[in-house]
Amino acid sequence: MDEASRRKAASFSEQYLPKLVTVLREGYGPGALKADALAGLTVAIVALPLSMAIAIASGVGPERGLYTAIVGGFLVSLLGGSRFQIGGPAGAFIVLVAACVADIGVGGLLLATFLSGFVLMAAGALRLGSYIKFIPYPVTVGFTAGIAVIIFASQIKDLLGLTLGGPEPAEIVHKIEALWAARGTFSVAALALAAGTIALIETVKRWRPRWPSLLIGIVAASVLAAVMGLPVETIGSRFGALPRVLPVPSLPDLSGDALLAALPYAASFALLGAIESLLSAVVADGMSGRQHRSNGELVAQGVANIGSALFGGFCVTGTIARTATNVRSGSRGPVSGMLHALFLLAFMIVAAPLAAYIPLAALAGLLAIVAWNMAEKEEFAGLVRASRGDAAVVIVTFLLVVFRDLTEGIVVGFALGGLVFIHRMSEAARIEPHGPEAGTESHDPGVVVYRLHGAFFFGAAATLGSVLDRIAARPRAFVVDFTEVPFLDSSGAHSFETLAHKLHRRGAVLYLTGTSAEVRRALLAQGVREPLARYLPDIDAALEAAQATG
Repeated sequence: MDEASRRKAASFSEQYLPKLVTVLREGYGPGALKADALAGLTVAIVALPLSMAIAIASGVGPERGLYTAIVGGFLVSLLGGSRFQIGGPAGAFIVLVAACVADIGVGGLLLATFLSGFVLMAAGALRLGSYIKFIPYPVTVGFTAGIAVIIFASQIKDLLGLTLGGPEPAEIVHKIEALWAARGTFSVAALALAAGTIALIETVKRWRPRWPSLLIGIVAASVLAAVMGLPVETIGSRFGALPRVLPVPSLPDLSGDALLAALPYAASFALLGAIESLLSAVVADGMSGRQHRSNGELVAQGVANIGSALFGGFCVTGTIARTATNVRSGSRGPVSGMLHALFLLAFMIVAAPLAAYIPLAALAGLLAIVAWNMAEKEEFAGLVRASRGDAAVVIVTFLLVVFRDLTEGIVVGFALGGLVFIHRMSEAARIEPHGPEAGTESHDPGVVVYRLHGAFFFGAAATLGSVLDRIAARPRAFVVDFTEVPFLDSSGAHSFETLAHKLHRRGAVLYLTGTSAEVRRALLAQGVREPLARYLPDIDAALEAAQATG
């Protein structure tokens, strides 16, 4: 193997090298371990109530949220391509997970999570992680805002202490109708407890930002409900006691019918997980100044989802709020994420019975705060004001996510964002005359010089192609300068092939100047070569050649 091949192989393997290995190679001492232990404990305190709340909102027991955070969170940090990523259950998955459970049950959810792991690993192996960052910003804002609305809507029942006559509908319009029909069961105690939890969390966050406000709010609400004997539903009354150990790992049902039913959900979990985890890694990079390995991160997320499903957990992804907390808490690397998972396991072993006293209204209040923080209200409003194109993308994505489907919202939003981009790029491309004022015009009316500006691709080819045709109606020599053209696709090159043939039939000459290697390659691939066209380094050389042949 030559040196170039060895460098290429090393670069390829580096994409998948866990950041834990990188950190250990740099030197990892007691000071770093202490910092990671403190950061891991801080994140675990945040993750504890959130993991249970997200699991309950997703239609499964709170213990599955802990399984997900413990097993999935440990594997994400152990194998991931980000120094600071914290994996676990995420609010963005609530709607998808709840829909999956309602459709194919908890067993189907475990299978879909298991399969999504292989999809994510394949995406990382195919190096698709580098492309997920191309999802337009208005799509991510509209998507996140839509998820926030759905999360809040899913918590109205427990916020108000309502009792429904049957299962809570998944679709938001039917959900609101069912909640309105159950308004007679409204509980003042539940609403007061939820409002008090929200007020306490926000007060602690404002006045003592380093304190674990989420845990303080949940503990205070639990103590108050137990001491005063408030008539509110708790984790214990709905789900019973939490287990104190992880379950024995087991494979989900792999029968043909189960696989067919789970595959669509697996694809949705993988798509959403890839977007969420890489977005979280980018946030961590911005906060820390480090650089994550996107493809290695996807592989790790895949392994984590497989591991989570084997232990009875559900979808694992990078979690932005917990990852940001990890960075702010002084984490030195992935060890803090691994320790966060072990701290959660220690809580489950030692203090699981205490979770039975947590009121569901308090957890609903916690998720209401999560939804409010997720909504990205200022970013949404800014995009609506920015331009009609951005406004259309963010609003359409938001409405589709809320009223239709998450995947549909992403796909349609991405397509619409692509169309907006094409329109803007085509408008940016232009062709301008290069006249005597530039000092290069020969004053020969038979020689015309024009300069192209911007990317000349299929979006602009039709418009600029017709302009070129009109300009080339008379001259015996037509000079087109490509110095300001960064990109030329096959459609743009084909328009020059058509132009070159038209000029050649009239005995005129087409001179192309300032072409980069990539632009010239695209033109040659479409047959734009001598005798149809001549390539020269600059406009002056083209004018001299045109005058010499005049």
